[in-house]
Amino acid sequence: MHYVYSLKCKDGYYVGCTSDLKERFDRHKKGNVPATMNRRPLKLDFYVAVHDKYVAFKLETYFKSGSGRSFIKTHLSE
Repeated sequence: MHYVYSLKCKDGYYVGCTSDLKERFDRHKKGNVPATMNRRPLKLDFYVAVHDKYVAFKLETYFKSGSGRSFIKTHLSE
């Protein structure tokens, strides 16, 4: 499985994609990911499990777009 996930950061949100959600989230929390190291604390907002990694990458790209962020705000985020 591949996971598209969103993290709630102190200054907004971060969207990413991984095949090991637990390991990736642990890396984010420890500050080992440059994109989020200065944006902690972090909270897992949501994730979507997808069988095909290429579909997961496309979904990640969509979630990072303007319409994707609007979809997240309306349907997936707290």
